[in-house]
Amino acid sequence: MPWFVLSAVLVAALSMRGPIIAVTPVLPEITADLGLTGASAGMLTTAPVLMFAALTPLAALLIRRAGAETALLLSLCGVLAGTALRAIPGYAPMLAGMFVIGASITIGNVVIPVVIRRDVPPDRVATATAAYTATLNVGSLLTALGTVPLAELLGWSFALLAWGMITVLGVVLWSAHILRRRRALRDLPAGDASRRAGAVSIDPQTLTGPVPVIVERRMTGTMRRPIVWLLLASFSAQSAVYYAMSTWLPTILLDTTSVDAASAGALASIFQGAAIIGALMAPALMRVVGPVPSAVMMGGCFAVMVCGLLMNPSLAAVWASFGAVAHAAGFVLIFTALVRQARSDSEAATMSAVVQGGGYLFAATAAPALGALHESSGGWEIPLLVLLAVAVFYGVALTTAMVKAFGRS
Repeated sequence: MPWFVLSAVLVAALSMRGPIIAVTPVLPEITADLGLTGASAGMLTTAPVLMFAALTPLAALLIRRAGAETALLLSLCGVLAGTALRAIPGYAPMLAGMFVIGASITIGNVVIPVVIRRDVPPDRVATATAAYTATLNVGSLLTALGTVPLAELLGWSFALLAWGMITVLGVVLWSAHILRRRRALRDLPAGDASRRAGAVSIDPQTLTGPVPVIVERRMTGTMRRPIVWLLLASFSAQSAVYYAMSTWLPTILLDTTSVDAASAGALASIFQGAAIIGALMAPALMRVVGPVPSAVMMGGCFAVMVCGLLMNPSLAAVWASFGAVAHAAGFVLIFTALVRQARSDSEAATMSAVVQGGGYLFAATAAPALGALHESSGGWEIPLLVLLAVAVFYGVALTTAMVKAFGRS
C-alpha cells in the first residue's frame, strides 16, 4: 500500500466537501449581515453543485492534458483561492468564491479515484476508495461542528477562511508527492517513456462510481433504457434532499427549537457524520434483506427525517441520523444497480454521467427553492412538506429501480 500517496489523497479529500458545508452553520449570520433573501442565501451552497453538473467535461479534459498529479494540485489551489475570495466582504465575492470552490472540487471529484485505482494495489482499491468516501464525510463533519465556535471567536468571514489551512496542508502533501514521483521517474530506464512522462490514460470504467464521468458519443441506445431514467430520478431526489437539508438544517433548528447557533451546528453535523455509518452498512443490508427491501427502508428513513422535523424538531439528532443513513446507503444502492445494469464499460460511463449530471443539476435548485418557500410562507412547515413529497418520490423511484435492476428480491 503506497501510504504516502494515500495520506495525501485523504488530506485532499477533506477539502472536497467541507468548504461547501462550512457555510451552512453560519448561514443565518451571513443572511442577516449581507441582507440576503432566502433564495440568495441558498445559492451559496447551490453554486458548487451547479459546477459539479456543468464542468465535468472540462475537468476530464484538464486531467488528460495536465496529468493526474497536476490536476489534483490545481484542484486544491483552486479551493484555496475560492476560500480566500469568499472572505472578501460582500455577497458578490462570496458567491464568486463558492463558484470557484465548486469548479475546483469538480476536478478533484474526477481525478482522485483515478489516482487511487492507478497507484493502489488492486486488492486494496476497495479499502482505499472506502477511506476516501468516509473522509469526504469527515471533512463535512469537521466544518459543520467547528464553524460556529470559530465564528464566535473570529467572526464568520474569518472562520470560513480558517478552514483553508486544511487545504494548505493538502497542497503541501500533494506537492511533496509530485516531487517524489518526478524523482522516481527520473531514475527509470530511459526506454520507459510512458512512465517517464507520467501519462495517465483515463479509462471510462475508472471514472464510474461516486463521481461524474466522461460520456460515450453514442448515447441513444443507453437513454432508451428505463433503468437509466429510474436511477436518474432516484439520484435527483436523493441529492435534492441532501443539499437542501445540508443548507437549511441549522437554520431550521434555530427557528423551531431553543438551541443556540453552536448547538444547531453540532446537531446538523450529525447529518454529515452518520452518513459514514450509512455507507458502510449498505452492502451488508443488501446481503441480509435484499436490494428492494433496502430501497424501501431508505425511502422510509428520509420520510422519517422530514416528518420528525415537522412534528418534534427537538429530537433533531435522531431525525438527522435517519436522513444521513438514507442519503449514504441510497447512494450505494444507486451505483450498485448502475454497475450491475451497464452492458459495457462505456455504457457504465454514460449511465453514470447522465445520472450524476442530471441529478446534480436538479439538486442545485433545492436549496434556493426551499429558502424561497420559507420566505414566502413565513415558516418551515410548507418547505418541509414539499421536501416530504420529494422524499416519498425518492422512495418510490429507488424501489422501482431496484426491482428493475435486481428483480423482486
